[in-house]
Amino acid sequence: MAARGAGEPVELTIGDRVVRLSSPDRVYFPERGETKRDLADYYTAIGDGVVRALRDRPCMLHRFPTGVTGEKVHQKRLPRGAPDWVRTVRVTFPRYNRTADELCVAHPADVVWAVQMSTVEFHPWNSRAADVESPDEWRIDLDPMPDASWADVRRVAGVVHEVLDELGATGFPKTSGGSGLHVYVRIPPDHGFADVRRAAHAFAREVERRCDRVDLSWWRKDRDPSTVFVDYNQNARDHTIACAYSVRGTPDARVSAPVSWDEIDDCEPRDFTIATVPARYAELGDLHAGIDEAVFGIEPLLEWADRDERDGAETPDLPDLDGGGR
Repeated sequence: MAARGAGEPVELTIGDRVVRLSSPDRVYFPERGETKRDLADYYTAIGDGVVRALRDRPCMLHRFPTGVTGEKVHQKRLPRGAPDWVRTVRVTFPRYNRTADELCVAHPADVVWAVQMSTVEFHPWNSRAADVESPDEWRIDLDPMPDASWADVRRVAGVVHEVLDELGATGFPKTSGGSGLHVYVRIPPDHGFADVRRAAHAFAREVERRCDRVDLSWWRKDRDPSTVFVDYNQNARDHTIACAYSVRGTPDARVSAPVSWDEIDDCEPRDFTIATVPARYAELGDLHAGIDEAVFGIEPLLEWADRDERDGAETPDLPDLDGGGR
């Protein structure tokens, strides 16, 4: 029986597959009243882009069973009841001697089925199923402190772009869907998480040297509240952030949207929602479409890390947060 006011189930044809969507009229995003069906339609409209962002990666799901103003569930394990065409990849959590079979997207219908299971946000690993211990994506997360502005984030992004250009690396930026900015760089899967995090920290230190809006103090309480943290920790094992095109759990249904470097100075994070991104995608296509062809070896960054360590710099160890999750 359908929930009161949530509508009768509908069947959606996604390519060569059919997904049954229950409670399609349930309001998920109260600011404009978008529903679960609107969310499914959004992911269908940008299907190729979100599949490219998720393909073959273990993926944590952020589920909101009653909409984004209700309970949020962080789901590592694939929810029960998946069709036989939904793939998974097994990941391990050694500290607890646990494993989890996580969603491994291969088709737009996989994403829409996850929406049926109340998923709003998709948070993939930066490694793939073929070798989950070897990242193929370096993530630069510009995380503003409470008193930092979007203008501060833009300024730091300009320095990030400058340093990437000097390295000969191609960065693919996107809004975070909040107040920050992410930049992804494809790398060969030749190193483990520790080396990629170490390389990311060396890059962050170089950005900090060039920009007084950056503070890399390890503890949040020690950072200047008007600065931006270049969060190299997002490259640690089992640390995930919302993928390109992921909707975020905000009342206005904001999207983590790919942008061009030229757009950053003029765009605002609130510009990108499930109401605006499909038309943008239809016009511009996927701005991250070339990411798999733009591969950068991190050896120069590891040389920077060696240099910095000779000069006394350290990369702080992360607390052991390894766990099985739901």
